[in-house]
Amino acid sequence: MATLKDIQLKIAAVKKTQQITKAMNMVAASRLRGAQTSMEAFRPYAGKFSEVLGSLAQRAGEESNPLLVPKAEVKKVHVVLCTSDRGLCGGFNTNLIEKADGFVKEKAGGGIEISFTNFGKKGRDWCRKENLQIDTEHLGVVGANFGFSIAAAAGKNLVDAFLEGTYDEVYLVYAQFVSMARQLPVLQQLLPIPPIVAEEAEEAGSYMPEHICEPSTDSLLGDMLPRNVYVQIYSALLETSTSEHAARMMAMDNATKACRDMIENLTLIYNKARQAAITAELMDIVGGAEALKG
Repeated sequence: MATLKDIQLKIAAVKKTQQITKAMNMVAASRLRGAQTSMEAFRPYAGKFSEVLGSLAQRAGEESNPLLVPKAEVKKVHVVLCTSDRGLCGGFNTNLIEKADGFVKEKAGGGIEISFTNFGKKGRDWCRKENLQIDTEHLGVVGANFGFSIAAAAGKNLVDAFLEGTYDEVYLVYAQFVSMARQLPVLQQLLPIPPIVAEEAEEAGSYMPEHICEPSTDSLLGDMLPRNVYVQIYSALLETSTSEHAARMMAMDNATKACRDMIENLTLIYNKARQAAITAELMDIVGGAEALKG
């Protein structure tokens, strides 16, 4: 049985851990507010941008721009994987990696070559562990303050590689922020840019207006379609950053509660051990007194 001193040391260690997890929870909550504000401000723009371009692309036809044309044979697939640089955020990174791993296994059966662009150390480390090809890595972006230029630079490289035939398809894996307790891993096709299907628009009850463009629709698409890729990447990074802070906040809150429960259990054990020690001392005293009387 552990001594009273050992139990006291354990209680002190757990209390220090509780202070650390509580501080990390507060830091994550502070960063979450800023990240969530940026994400919610950008969401309507990204959605409307994609909707308008989808409408223009559907009316212009796939042949209007090479970014809309699917390759006849898909042999080279590229994945942009967004994860965090740090851990201590529950199953956040595990869920994203499992999403990417399932996609890799699905494509690997057809003899398709798969490469990665990694945002975050956790995804990069997983790719290295699985001996997957890494073309580009961006560290220190997710979870930090970053600008649109990061997404624009990465998107331009992807668009150029797609047009040159280096990649036949490009996909994006990121975490979609739903609520504080729910962050969904999402697999989204970036290139070729998927058009809006007319049936889906009709089912949704939305009207797809005909836009009058000057200059021409083809000229406008040539300039705006690459920008749509940048916008989608930037939106995914904002979603992933917000999801990371929310996941870390929840994980640290659960850890703080676990520390509190552990302290209560250890305190109960300490009191029982102390009472047992006092009882043993009293028994020795009583036994000694009875021996003297005898």
